[in-house]
Amino acid sequence: MTFEEVKDSYKKLAEKEKLKLSKVKKAIFQIGTLRLIIVVTCIVLSWLLWSKLIFVLAVILISIIIYLFLVKYHNKLFLKKRYCELLIENAENELKGINYDFSAFDGASELADSDHSYSVDLDMFGNHSFFQSINRSVTCFGKNRLADSLLKPYEKKEDIEAQQQAIQELTSNPRLLNHFRAIGQMTETDDLDIHYFSQQFMQTKSLAKSFWRYFIYIIPLAFAAVAVLYTSGLIPLSVVGLCWSLAFMLSLVPLKDIREKMNLFEKRIKVLDTYSQLLKILETEDFDSPLLKKLQGKIKDKESASLAIHHLKSYSNNLDQSFNILGLILLNPIFFWNIIYAIRIENWIFKHKDDISIWFKVLAKFDSLVSFSIFAYNHPDYTYPVVSDSFVLEGKDLGHPMLNRAVCVRNDVTISKQPFFLVVTGANMAGKSTYLRTIGINLTLACTGAPVCATHLKFYPYHLVTNLRTSDSLSENESYFFAELKRLKMIIDRLQSGEPLFIILDEILKGTNSEDKQKGSIALMKQLVSLNGNGIIATHDLVLGNLEKEFPDAIKNYRFEADIKDDHLSFTYKIREGVAQNMNASFLMKKMGITGL
Repeated sequence: MTFEEVKDSYKKLAEKEKLKLSKVKKAIFQIGTLRLIIVVTCIVLSWLLWSKLIFVLAVILISIIIYLFLVKYHNKLFLKKRYCELLIENAENELKGINYDFSAFDGASELADSDHSYSVDLDMFGNHSFFQSINRSVTCFGKNRLADSLLKPYEKKEDIEAQQQAIQELTSNPRLLNHFRAIGQMTETDDLDIHYFSQQFMQTKSLAKSFWRYFIYIIPLAFAAVAVLYTSGLIPLSVVGLCWSLAFMLSLVPLKDIREKMNLFEKRIKVLDTYSQLLKILETEDFDSPLLKKLQGKIKDKESASLAIHHLKSYSNNLDQSFNILGLILLNPIFFWNIIYAIRIENWIFKHKDDISIWFKVLAKFDSLVSFSIFAYNHPDYTYPVVSDSFVLEGKDLGHPMLNRAVCVRNDVTISKQPFFLVVTGANMAGKSTYLRTIGINLTLACTGAPVCATHLKFYPYHLVTNLRTSDSLSENESYFFAELKRLKMIIDRLQSGEPLFIILDEILKGTNSEDKQKGSIALMKQLVSLNGNGIIATHDLVLGNLEKEFPDAIKNYRFEADIKDDHLSFTYKIREGVAQNMNASFLMKKMGITGL
């Protein structure tokens, strides 16, 4: 599939769903009108037949049955309407995203962590972040799982390849991706953390082990006996009323404890229904990749997870009914309805307490895979990298996913052994920092099993660590220079422990004077080489270019040049071998009138 075909697919989806939406809206109007006609007809016929009570009752009964049927059908139409609207909205948002407008998606600013090895340096979270560009999760735990995939990517070759196969399979099934997202967005209620809910529920007063459990058998049997005695003429109606009054007062006693349980659900019954539908999608789809089959097996192992969640939703819905007028006056006193369903929920949680976390880990994983798969679908020109067993990073035509494809300049990278460092020199604005972030984000993507912005990439699943934008900390009374030293110390410690790091540094020791900076940078580079490190170092300090002579097998010089010709500054943003020849600071200051040079 080409890039234009991807855009056309979203346009066609939006157009098709708009036609459906128009028909559904028309049907909603027609059913609404028909409901009004039923009510008016019932009133008119009842008035005309008022003297014939049986006919009036028949008309009212038939009208109620038809009306309730139409209400149910009307509700289904509203769900179809919402589903169509979501498919249209999602398709239009994807078209915006393809044009680099990701404002419709959650960037998870709250997950930004300056102590993480690379997330802040690579602009992983927040507005205009990479996470915002890739995040299509529909559950809170799916969003967290997606974030974890980027923050703690896979380290084993077999895990990465299994993820690649799963993403490739899902990418080839856009119908499933669109359907899963729309179903997950059907409810606007906050996500229900069912694992946390079940723990809270079991901490409330247990009814399943109390004497109340006997009343669900005693009371209905007692009322059945009273009904038989009354119809046989052995007891008067007043005795029936007395029995109801006693049962009614008795049913009010546990109401406080049951209300405490019910409050845990709040208004999240619709969310349970959504979870059930999402799990059912996983259960009923035919998968080929081992990872997807494994996930599917976990929710179909003993019992259908979707059916079990549906039962919980049904129990909670019935428990909710015990608090309306019908429940309080009829269901609770005669059947102890509230006790029955409170106990059923307790038993459900006890039965599935070990399954709940498994089911929702599966749902979270699949939700994150959907995000990766939509990312892959939207970038048909991206390629799946080859995982190497040895220390290597060899890429051709690497670009940054967040740079507009029309202006993105792609570059290569070659690190074929350990230890090995690229020392990249160059002028301001020539492309050094963008190159570093391009390498970092593509290596992260590769380790998650996602396709990368390159025509070819072979990589070892390194642990990425960066130092591109260290800042001082006022809260910890920490200077910029000390913060950078702490970061570098962390890198050295991890290398000394034998961790396979890929290190990306931009302008080492920025917080000190030129002479100290030069000496410290050279000493650090030598130490990184001695500890078998791999990575890329960008610097303005051309003296670091001399290290290639001292370590010809471990250091290679590359540059980004600023070309000055006829008093005009231009950039190619293409990486070249060697040490930079032109610097542009004085030239720019002169052009802007800041100095008289």
